[in-house]
Amino acid sequence: MSIRLIAKDLYRLQKEVDRLEQELKAAPTEKKVELEERLRKVRAERNRLRGMLEANKEPAPYRKPK
Repeated sequence: MSIRLIAKDLYRLQKEVDRLEQELKAAPTEKKVELEERLRKVRAERNRLRGMLEANKEPAPYRKPK
């Protein structure tokens, strides 16, 4: 997967996390459990993609330690 695609998915997931957090604040008590579970899953996926993106980034050759 290219860095660009990972970054686009990461951006989409971050927006989803933000939306779910706002929805959770305004949600009635009976919906909070369901929203918390969805938020947990989306955060996990976001963190996984963030790790993939960091792993794919390679430092510039002039910054590598000798």
